[in-house]
Amino acid sequence: QVQLVESGGGLVQAGGSLKLSCAASGYTFSSYTMGWFRQAPGKEREFVAAIVWSGGRTYYTHSVNDKFTISRDNAENTVYLQMSSLSPEDTAVYYCAASAYWRGTSPRSIDDYDYWGQGTQVTVSS
Repeated sequence: QVQLVESGGGLVQAGGSLKLSCAASGYTFSSYTMGWFRQAPGKEREFVAAIVWSGGRTYYTHSVNDKFTISRDNAENTVYLQMSSLSPEDTAVYYCAASAYWRGTSPRSIDDYDYWGQGTQVTVSS
């Protein structure tokens, strides 16, 4: 069955860095766009970043544009999110997701994603 397993979350001080990983199995990873979303307490889940199947194009939400980098290794069936210059506002549960097909001009909608991981907590202390 399809599995997406996130790892790499934790507690970090403001200004620090973390690298999240998401290991995928049970489907053809290299055919799917991969995304990262996050959900802070009391807030809706929001788009963070996405990368198309080839790695040739990436998308970011504005607030992380110069801080986060998404990448993927199709040989390892893994997608990464390198996060730097973290602030308390980045505190959330981070989810990876897989999209076979997305509508619109970019894969930013939750509805575009078919599979989801269980999430990993990122906490940034001030």
